[in-house]
Amino acid sequence: QVQLVESGGGLVQTGGSLRLSCAASISIISIFMMGWYRQAPGKQRELVAAFTSGGSTNYADSVKGRFTISRDNAKNTVYLQMNSLKPEDTAVYYCNAAYGSGGYLGSYWGQGTQVTVSS
Repeated sequence: QVQLVESGGGLVQTGGSLRLSCAASISIISIFMMGWYRQAPGKQRELVAAFTSGGSTNYADSVKGRFTISRDNAKNTVYLQMNSLKPEDTAVYYCNAAYGSGGYLGSYWGQGTQVTVSS
C-alpha cells in the first residue's frame, strides 16, 4: 500500500506559477513509476508528467517547456513546478504511483489538489 498526499494547488492568474508536492508514505526509490495527472471538468484524466521506470521523464506536449517534474528521494516527495500557467491548465491534479512486488503492480492515487488559472 502507498499513501500519497498532494499539496500546493490554488488560484493563480494567467502567466503565474505554482509548485505541487506529492509526499509518499514509502521510499519513492522503491516506486516503479511516479507522476502527475490532471482532470478538467467534463474531460478524461490525462498524464501531465512522470518519471518512467528507467528514471527518465515524460511530459504531455501541452506542458513541455512550462512544467518540470522533480523529486527529493530523502523526503519521499515528487514535485511539479508549473510556470507560465494558462486557463486551460485548470484542473484537479493527482499524484500517481505504480508500485508492487511479486509480479503484482498496483496503481495508487492521491486525493487531488485543485489548480485554477484565471484569465
